[in-house]
Amino acid sequence: MHSAAPGRTLPAMQTLRSAPVPLLLLLCAWFPLAGFAATAKPHSVTLGPAKKVPYMPPDATRLEPSPDGPSLKVRALFVDARQREWTTGDTHDVTDRSFTVRRALRINDALPADQTARWVWQPGPWLLVDRVTGHITALHLPDFDPIVSDVSWFRDYAAYCGVATTAKGGLIAIVAQIGARKAVVQKQVAPWPQPDHPAAPCQPAEWQRQPMRVTLHPAGGDPVSFTIVGTTSLIEDGDNEDP
Repeated sequence: MHSAAPGRTLPAMQTLRSAPVPLLLLLCAWFPLAGFAATAKPHSVTLGPAKKVPYMPPDATRLEPSPDGPSLKVRALFVDARQREWTTGDTHDVTDRSFTVRRALRINDALPADQTARWVWQPGPWLLVDRVTGHITALHLPDFDPIVSDVSWFRDYAAYCGVATTAKGGLIAIVAQIGARKAVVQKQVAPWPQPDHPAAPCQPAEWQRQPMRVTLHPAGGDPVSFTIVGTTSLIEDGDNEDP
Protein backbone atom coordinates (compact mmCIF):
# COMPACT_ATOMS: atom_id res chain seq x y z
CA MET A 1 0.00 0.00 0.00
CA HIS A 2 1.42 3.34 -1.00
CA SER A 3 1.67 5.98 1.62
CA ALA A 4 1.21 9.65 1.00
CA ALA A 5 4.28 11.70 0.55
CA PRO A 6 5.16 13.89 3.46
CA GLY A 7 3.22 17.15 3.36
CA ARG A 8 0.59 15.84 0.90
CA THR A 9 -2.90 14.49 1.52
CA LEU A 10 -4.95 12.28 -0.75
CA PRO A 11 -8.17 13.87 -2.14
CA ALA A 12 -11.33 12.60 -0.53
CA MET A 13 -13.22 10.10 -2.71
CA GLN A 14 -16.45 11.65 -4.22
CA THR A 15 -19.65 9.62 -4.25
CA LEU A 16 -22.15 10.53 -7.06
CA ARG A 17 -25.76 9.96 -6.14
CA SER A 18 -28.96 10.56 -8.13
CA ALA A 19 -31.01 13.49 -6.94
CA PRO A 20 -34.68 12.77 -7.71
CA VAL A 21 -36.91 15.80 -8.27
CA PRO A 22 -39.20 16.06 -5.29
CA LEU A 23 -42.78 15.07 -6.08
CA LEU A 24 -43.96 18.32 -4.56
CA LEU A 25 -42.17 20.32 -7.26
CA LEU A 26 -43.80 18.25 -10.00
CA LEU A 27 -47.23 18.77 -8.50
CA CYS A 28 -46.64 22.50 -8.18
CA ALA A 29 -45.60 22.65 -11.83
CA TRP A 30 -48.62 20.67 -13.08
CA PHE A 31 -51.51 22.04 -11.05
CA PRO A 32 -51.26 25.64 -12.31
CA LEU A 33 -51.60 24.31 -15.89
CA ALA A 34 -54.59 22.19 -14.92
CA GLY A 35 -56.19 25.15 -13.21
CA PHE A 36 -55.60 27.31 -16.29
CA ALA A 37 -57.34 24.75 -18.54
CA ALA A 38 -60.27 24.48 -16.16
CA THR A 39 -60.73 28.25 -16.03
CA ALA A 40 -60.26 28.89 -19.78
CA LYS A 41 -62.47 31.73 -20.96
CA PRO A 42 -65.61 30.51 -22.79
CA HIS A 43 -66.39 31.90 -26.22
CA SER A 44 -69.03 34.57 -26.71
CA VAL A 45 -71.39 34.08 -29.68
CA THR A 46 -73.84 36.89 -30.40
CA LEU A 47 -75.96 38.28 -33.23
CA GLY A 48 -76.03 41.99 -33.98
CA PRO A 49 -79.11 44.11 -34.68
CA ALA A 50 -81.03 43.52 -37.92
CA LYS A 51 -80.70 45.92 -40.81
CA LYS A 52 -82.29 46.02 -44.26
CA VAL A 53 -80.15 45.68 -47.38
CA PRO A 54 -81.19 45.75 -51.07
CA TYR A 55 -81.99 42.27 -52.33
CA MET A 56 -81.92 41.27 -55.99
CA PRO A 57 -83.51 37.85 -56.72
CA PRO A 58 -81.29 35.86 -59.12
CA ASP A 59 -84.14 35.40 -61.61
CA ALA A 60 -85.02 39.11 -61.65
CA THR A 61 -84.27 41.35 -64.58
CA ARG A 62 -80.89 43.02 -64.58
CA LEU A 63 -81.60 46.22 -62.69
CA GLU A 64 -79.47 48.08 -60.23
CA PRO A 65 -80.35 47.21 -56.60
CA SER A 66 -82.47 49.99 -55.16
CA PRO A 67 -83.34 50.91 -51.57
CA ASP A 68 -86.96 51.09 -52.73
CA GLY A 69 -86.86 47.56 -54.20
CA PRO A 70 -86.87 44.16 -52.51
CA SER A 71 -84.92 44.05 -49.25
CA LEU A 72 -83.33 41.43 -47.04
CA LYS A 73 -82.88 41.64 -43.27
CA VAL A 74 -79.35 40.68 -42.26
CA ARG A 75 -77.54 40.43 -38.91
CA ALA A 76 -73.85 40.14 -38.16
CA LEU A 77 -72.67 36.99 -36.35
CA PHE A 78 -69.94 37.72 -33.79
CA VAL A 79 -67.59 35.28 -32.06
CA ASP A 80 -65.63 36.91 -29.21
CA ALA A 81 -66.64 40.36 -30.51
CA ARG A 82 -65.18 39.57 -33.92
CA GLN A 83 -67.57 39.49 -36.89
CA ARG A 84 -67.44 36.12 -38.63
CA GLU A 85 -70.52 36.03 -40.91
CA TRP A 86 -73.59 37.85 -42.12
CA THR A 87 -76.84 35.97 -41.45
CA THR A 88 -80.50 36.27 -42.39
CA GLY A 89 -83.73 34.88 -40.97
CA ASP A 90 -84.47 33.22 -37.65
CA THR A 91 -82.18 30.92 -35.72
CA HIS A 92 -83.10 27.37 -34.64
CA ASP A 93 -81.75 25.85 -31.42
CA VAL A 94 -80.64 22.29 -32.17
CA THR A 95 -79.30 21.66 -28.65
CA ASP A 96 -78.62 23.85 -25.63
CA ARG A 97 -75.20 24.68 -27.07
CA SER A 98 -75.69 24.76 -30.86
CA PHE A 99 -78.03 26.49 -33.30
CA THR A 100 -78.55 26.83 -37.04
CA VAL A 101 -78.88 30.07 -38.95
CA ARG A 102 -78.85 30.95 -42.61
CA ARG A 103 -75.87 32.72 -44.08
CA ALA A 104 -76.29 35.95 -46.08
CA LEU A 105 -73.93 36.42 -49.02
CA ARG A 106 -72.74 39.66 -50.60
CA ILE A 107 -71.90 38.73 -54.18
CA ASN A 108 -70.22 40.70 -56.92
CA ASP A 109 -72.70 40.60 -59.82
CA ALA A 110 -70.53 42.60 -62.25
CA LEU A 111 -70.07 41.33 -65.79
CA PRO A 112 -66.56 41.14 -67.29
CA ALA A 113 -67.30 44.29 -69.31
CA ASP A 114 -68.42 46.28 -66.25
CA GLN A 115 -65.94 48.86 -64.99
CA THR A 116 -66.95 48.69 -61.33
CA ALA A 117 -68.15 46.05 -58.90
CA ARG A 118 -71.89 45.47 -58.57
CA TRP A 119 -72.63 44.09 -55.11
CA VAL A 120 -75.89 42.26 -54.42
CA TRP A 121 -77.15 40.43 -51.32
CA GLN A 122 -78.44 36.85 -51.53
CA PRO A 123 -79.63 34.28 -48.97
CA GLY A 124 -77.00 31.56 -48.75
CA PRO A 125 -76.56 28.10 -47.20
CA TRP A 126 -77.28 27.14 -43.59
CA LEU A 127 -74.68 27.27 -40.82
CA LEU A 128 -74.33 25.27 -37.60
CA VAL A 129 -72.89 27.37 -34.76
CA ASP A 130 -71.44 25.97 -31.52
CA ARG A 131 -71.86 28.46 -28.67
CA VAL A 132 -69.18 26.79 -26.51
CA THR A 133 -66.32 26.47 -29.00
CA GLY A 134 -67.38 29.28 -31.33
CA HIS A 135 -66.97 26.90 -34.27
CA ILE A 136 -69.08 27.60 -37.41
CA THR A 137 -69.83 24.76 -39.84
CA ALA A 138 -71.42 25.14 -43.28
CA LEU A 139 -74.23 22.60 -43.69
CA HIS A 140 -74.35 20.92 -47.10
CA LEU A 141 -78.05 20.01 -47.24
CA PRO A 142 -78.87 17.59 -50.12
CA ASP A 143 -80.41 19.20 -53.24
CA PHE A 144 -80.79 22.49 -51.34
CA ASP A 145 -81.58 25.43 -53.61
CA PRO A 146 -81.16 28.94 -52.12
CA ILE A 147 -84.18 30.26 -54.06
CA VAL A 148 -86.58 27.28 -53.98
CA SER A 149 -85.86 25.66 -50.61
CA ASP A 150 -87.67 26.96 -47.51
CA VAL A 151 -86.27 24.89 -44.63
CA SER A 152 -88.44 23.93 -41.65
CA TRP A 153 -86.37 22.64 -38.67
CA PHE A 154 -87.29 20.14 -35.96
CA ARG A 155 -84.54 18.94 -33.60
CA ASP A 156 -81.63 18.15 -35.94
CA TYR A 157 -83.87 17.48 -38.97
CA ALA A 158 -84.43 19.87 -41.89
CA ALA A 159 -87.48 19.45 -44.15
CA TYR A 160 -87.80 21.33 -47.45
CA CYS A 161 -88.30 21.03 -51.19
CA GLY A 162 -85.08 20.79 -53.15
CA VAL A 163 -84.14 20.70 -56.79
CA ALA A 164 -82.52 17.58 -58.27
CA THR A 165 -79.22 18.23 -60.02
CA THR A 166 -79.56 15.21 -62.31
CA ALA A 167 -80.38 15.50 -66.01
CA LYS A 168 -83.96 14.40 -65.31
CA GLY A 169 -84.41 17.11 -62.71
CA GLY A 170 -87.44 17.39 -60.49
CA LEU A 171 -88.78 19.04 -57.36
CA ILE A 172 -87.72 16.78 -54.48
CA ALA A 173 -89.19 16.41 -50.99
CA ILE A 174 -86.18 16.28 -48.65
CA VAL A 175 -85.73 15.48 -44.98
CA ALA A 176 -82.07 15.75 -43.99
CA GLN A 177 -80.46 15.07 -40.62
CA ILE A 178 -77.39 16.98 -39.46
CA GLY A 179 -74.37 14.69 -39.64
CA ALA A 180 -76.04 12.04 -41.83
CA ARG A 181 -74.30 11.16 -45.09
CA LYS A 182 -77.50 11.03 -47.13
CA ALA A 183 -81.05 12.33 -46.89
CA VAL A 184 -83.53 10.52 -44.66
CA VAL A 185 -86.28 11.35 -47.20
CA GLN A 186 -85.69 12.00 -50.89
CA LYS A 187 -88.80 11.73 -53.07
CA GLN A 188 -89.73 13.52 -56.29
CA VAL A 189 -93.04 15.35 -55.90
CA ALA A 190 -93.25 17.42 -59.12
CA PRO A 191 -91.39 18.09 -62.36
CA TRP A 192 -88.84 20.91 -62.41
CA PRO A 193 -88.28 23.42 -63.84
CA GLN A 194 -91.88 24.47 -64.33
CA PRO A 195 -93.12 27.21 -66.68
CA ASP A 196 -94.50 30.15 -64.71
CA HIS A 197 -93.77 28.38 -61.45
CA PRO A 198 -94.94 30.11 -58.24
CA ALA A 199 -92.47 32.13 -56.21
CA ALA A 200 -92.64 29.44 -53.50
CA PRO A 201 -92.99 25.98 -55.12
CA CYS A 202 -93.54 24.46 -51.66
CA GLN A 203 -95.11 25.82 -48.51
CA PRO A 204 -93.11 25.44 -45.25
CA ALA A 205 -93.22 21.86 -43.98
CA GLU A 206 -95.29 20.96 -40.93
CA TRP A 207 -93.85 18.78 -38.14
CA GLN A 208 -95.44 16.73 -35.39
CA ARG A 209 -93.66 15.09 -32.46
CA GLN A 210 -95.30 11.73 -31.65
CA PRO A 211 -94.91 9.89 -33.89
CA MET A 212 -92.32 12.03 -35.61
CA ARG A 213 -93.99 13.01 -38.88
CA VAL A 214 -93.51 15.76 -41.43
CA THR A 215 -95.87 16.98 -44.17
CA LEU A 216 -94.74 18.94 -47.20
CA HIS A 217 -97.12 20.94 -49.41
CA PRO A 218 -96.03 21.31 -53.06
CA ALA A 219 -97.82 24.20 -54.74
CA GLY A 220 -100.58 22.88 -57.00
CA GLY A 221 -100.12 19.31 -55.77
CA ASP A 222 -101.25 17.00 -53.00
CA PRO A 223 -99.49 17.14 -49.62
CA VAL A 224 -97.06 14.31 -48.92
CA SER A 225 -96.29 13.02 -45.41
CA PHE A 226 -93.44 10.94 -44.00
CA THR A 227 -93.00 9.24 -40.65
CA ILE A 228 -89.40 9.43 -39.46
CA VAL A 229 -88.06 6.32 -37.71
CA GLY A 230 -84.47 6.74 -36.62
CA THR A 231 -82.61 7.64 -39.79
CA THR A 232 -85.24 6.11 -42.12
CA SER A 233 -88.68 7.26 -43.23
CA LEU A 234 -92.00 5.62 -44.01
CA ILE A 235 -94.31 7.14 -46.63
CA GLU A 236 -97.78 7.56 -45.23
CA ASP A 237 -100.59 5.45 -46.66
CA GLY A 238 -102.42 7.16 -49.48
CA ASP A 239 -99.46 9.17 -50.79
CA ASN A 240 -98.99 9.25 -54.52
CA GLU A 241 -96.24 7.28 -56.21
CA ASP A 242 -93.32 8.99 -57.90
CA PRO A 243 -94.46 10.78 -61.07
